[in-house]
This record gives sequence, C-alpha cells and structure tokens, in this order.
Amino acid sequence: MPHPKKVGFLPRRENEEAKRTNEIKTAIPLLDSLDIQGKIITADALLTRRGFADYLVLKRKAHYHFTVKANQPALLKDIALFFLDRKEPDHIDNSADHGRIETRKSWITSELNDCLDFPHVGQPFMIERHCIDKKSGKTSRETC
Repeated sequence: MPHPKKVGFLPRRENEEAKRTNEIKTAIPLLDSLDIQGKIITADALLTRRGFADYLVLKRKAHYHFTVKANQPALLKDIALFFLDRKEPDHIDNSADHGRIETRKSWITSELNDCLDFPHVGQPFMIERHCIDKKSGKTSRETC
C-alpha cells in the first residue's frame, strides 16, 4: 500500500496546495533547461508573480503572457477598471468546435503599460467568451 503522505493520497485541499507549491518551485528549474530567449512564455494565474516576470524578462530575455486573477487583486482591479467602459472590441473570433459555438471578443491597450504595478507590462488585454452548448442550448459567458 502506498505511503499516505504522497501527494496523490492527501485530502483534496492539501493535494491541491501541494500541486500549486510544486508548480511554483519547478517552473524556473524547468525553464532553465530550455532556450527561451525571444520566446513567449504563457502561464496561468498561479505563476503571475513579479519575481517570475523579472526572471523571464531580465534573466532569460523572454516575454510573458500571464493570466491575472484574484491572486493579484490590485492588478486585476486596475485592468478591470480600465476596460469597464469598453467600446467596440478590437477583435472578434467565432468558432463552432468541440460541441459548442463560441464567440470571443478581445480588447487590447498599451495605455496601461507605465501605470500598472507589475514589471515589464507590454499590452494588457481582456477577453470575453460567450459559449452555446450545441446539444443542450445552455449558454455561458466568461470575462478574463
């Protein structure tokens, strides 16, 4: 029988925390083994951290695309406030794949580059997704 302290056998809450901690600790060593100069590194909200941004841009001469969520509350609030009074989207994309019809609208700005309290910001943007499940007709809307 496996040892009960292994990650796969922790209670759900502890297991999720262990995964997050391990992801943060392993991201830089993993990237250290790759040639990422001039490349764009995409990371979820968990890795949206100032130190990681500095590592990518200053040390590795790479670029980043981070998702901003509640773990960066001031940054999220500032970006959301800017896009609050959005006008027509800069881009609209429609697709009908994977059993759903999806419309994605995006708004992009460079006006916040020098205003946001986050290093090396190049172009904040917001995406709104509207999905319709083809079978059930159920709709959803998500803004990120």
